[in-house]
Amino acid sequence: MKEASAVSRFILTGLALVFAMFVLLNTLGLNFMQKQLVSNREDQLYSEANKIIKEYVSVYYQKEMTAVKLAEKIELTGEINGTRIWIINSDGVISMDSEGKAGQCNIAQLYDGFLDHSSIANFMIPGLVSEPVLCVTVVFDINFTKRGYVSTMVPMSAIQEEAVYYSNFVNICYLCFIPILMIALFVLYWRTITPIKRLSKATRDYSKENFRGDFNLSYPKELSELGGTIKYMGDRLKGNEETQRKFLSNVSHDFRSPLTSIRGYIEAMKDGTIPVEDQEKYFDILLYETDRLTKLTSNLLQLNNIDDNGLLLHITTFDINDMIRKIALTFEGTVKKKHLTLNLRFSQHESFVEADSERIQQVIYNLLDNAIKFSNVDSSIDITTEEKGRKVAVYIKDHGVGIPKQSINKIWDRFYKSDSSRGRDKKGSGLGLSIVQEIMKAHKQNISVVSTEGVGTEFMFTLKSAE
Repeated sequence: MKEASAVSRFILTGLALVFAMFVLLNTLGLNFMQKQLVSNREDQLYSEANKIIKEYVSVYYQKEMTAVKLAEKIELTGEINGTRIWIINSDGVISMDSEGKAGQCNIAQLYDGFLDHSSIANFMIPGLVSEPVLCVTVVFDINFTKRGYVSTMVPMSAIQEEAVYYSNFVNICYLCFIPILMIALFVLYWRTITPIKRLSKATRDYSKENFRGDFNLSYPKELSELGGTIKYMGDRLKGNEETQRKFLSNVSHDFRSPLTSIRGYIEAMKDGTIPVEDQEKYFDILLYETDRLTKLTSNLLQLNNIDDNGLLLHITTFDINDMIRKIALTFEGTVKKKHLTLNLRFSQHESFVEADSERIQQVIYNLLDNAIKFSNVDSSIDITTEEKGRKVAVYIKDHGVGIPKQSINKIWDRFYKSDSSRGRDKKGSGLGLSIVQEIMKAHKQNISVVSTEGVGTEFMFTLKSAE
């Protein structure tokens, strides 16, 4: 029923357009054609009047043609051209009429202003000009003296009949064109409305989480591209839905773990399971777990602010090498505990950059923290800076577990943790690299990673040089 309704609406729209065009052709079109024919006839009558003046009237006034001969010429010209011709003297008296009806009428008195108009449409004088005519009047001079006027006339009905003739010809052509137009409308419907219905159905399926909709359209090109775009959007929505589920799962897990630990230790202290003399040790654990929650909350708020407002930077000039040395010192205890070696290699003693020092400190801290977490015991971590033209490149390389190939493109996702990372670092939030990437985007600089599973990982980012 809906399909039939759509077809009916399409056909009715087509018929309405056909009817509207037909009415337009026979109203505005006919009127325009008639005006154009009037204009063309004016030109023809003007040319005819000038020819009469040149070939007959001038000869007559030069005494080289008799009045009878002139009257014969005018009558013959009028019959051939289907026009009525008047010869009018300077006083406005019609001296000759190709139809022999005017006699010695004074046209200036019968029709006020007649001689002042070069062209008059629908001109008519009862008893003299019985039907509306188009009249063109031309002044003629003999030896630089105005001697009179020549008026040529053609019935308006003749012009209207000619307009109707052409209009009928156009209508016949248009009626012959209608079947072709209807076929074109049907093809247009088949190639546009039908694919759109398919897209609509597939889109509704996507809205119901049925991601098997058919978006493969071969024609037309625009709808094919639209289908591909909708499919891409649907796939992204599907991916976003999965990401949201993982996000909620990871947030729940990362909050639940320290909260469970805190609750367990507090209950143990309360019921005496942990004796008073051992409570100081467990207070340190509670502080550690609280710090974990604080850090996780801070990271979530920071990412939320980036999403809402973008990351605001406070650009200053500072020595990146000095910053790396200071950050390395903060990890001294962790490095010794894991028997790691930090190798700092700088191409210059000082490398000044233009950036937000607090944000870049966070980048280096997160990358170095990751490198330490995933390094093998008794291995080394290399931190290198190298000046490259107007940029300074920073490399942080570990010799640890590496990142699986299938996980390389996912490490920047929020809360993403590869299987190997979950095994070795169950306490990480999975937000560090997301924050790092957002900071580098805000600086309009590059960050990349190269990793081989079982061999190690190297992160590299660039900063604008201050020199």
